[in-house]
Amino acid sequence: MPIVKNVSRAVSQLLQSSGCGCGISIVPVRCIGVSPRQVASDASFHSVSFSESDHPRVLITGGLGQLGVGLAKLLRKRFGKNNVILSDIRKPADHVFHSGPFIYSDILDYKNLREIVVNNRITWLFHYSALLSAVGEANVPLARAVNITGLHNVLDIAAEHNLRLFVPSTIGAFGPTSPRDPTPDLCIQRPRTIYGVSKVHAELMGEYYHYRYGLDFRCLRYPGIISADSQPGGGTTDYAVQIFHDAIKTGKFQCNLKPDTRLPMMYIDDCLKATLEVMEAPAEALTMRTYNISAMSFTPEELAQEVQKHIPELQVTYNVDEVRQAIADSWPMNFDDSNARRDWGWKHDYDLPEEESRG
Repeated sequence: MPIVKNVSRAVSQLLQSSGCGCGISIVPVRCIGVSPRQVASDASFHSVSFSESDHPRVLITGGLGQLGVGLAKLLRKRFGKNNVILSDIRKPADHVFHSGPFIYSDILDYKNLREIVVNNRITWLFHYSALLSAVGEANVPLARAVNITGLHNVLDIAAEHNLRLFVPSTIGAFGPTSPRDPTPDLCIQRPRTIYGVSKVHAELMGEYYHYRYGLDFRCLRYPGIISADSQPGGGTTDYAVQIFHDAIKTGKFQCNLKPDTRLPMMYIDDCLKATLEVMEAPAEALTMRTYNISAMSFTPEELAQEVQKHIPELQVTYNVDEVRQAIADSWPMNFDDSNARRDWGWKHDYDLPEEESRG
């Protein structure tokens, strides 16, 4: 397997922008009562289509996590500031609040979420509310409520109101019996974390709602996401975010995975680009509802070596967290994303020299 030689492209940009640490991490969503309801058995829903002069009205749930603020910025440039609403259950930082519309939204409060969709004439919904892998294992009941019950609320509202719905999935949707190098779109999954189980559930429920009710459901399996302007959110690949903060702040980094643990990764700009591209792709181009996307694959040791090219004094040590290591050992080492490249033209910008001819 080729060694990462070109991560420095991403590292350089990350280190140039990583002084503030102003991002907001994903935090547990509080549990409240949920009003039961059902989709009629004879219901038939269809996705909203847009003319070239129209823009979607967008709602992002869980918007104060690693990806939500960046996605809102990208979508506002594309569709207009007031057409993209960021939401969460926490108070946003001043710069987030003043950058565009922000509202309180609890995905476990069905009535509240439904009112937001209706009152703001939402047509696209990006559902980012979730507890990640390590945090989810520490609080399974809360993870089950947020990741599964919250998803059910979103699915029912999206179907009822003809939304185009994006729900991210993850490398965590695979398990120790899945092929790891590479991992195709369709294979045995069998994850062993509540986070992974909930994401497989989301993939299958979204596909079911698509075929049963015509819901325009779209999903990408994200690899680990590298970014310097957000805080770690409780995931197994957090080391690839934490190393930049620690390199700048203290010059010392302690990694909780083994140095040779290889996992697929992606620079945040590529992740956000892929998310917008799959949402804008013509429905007839999509041959599946859930796609792998990939960019690069590396180990903690390889990433540390690249960061040390920019900060030679960085000291790296390893203190393995057995829970996170077991999770990482069950995940893919490389993603096969050939279907995304074929169907809707996915192509990453930050890659390995050996892969530059792909796509």
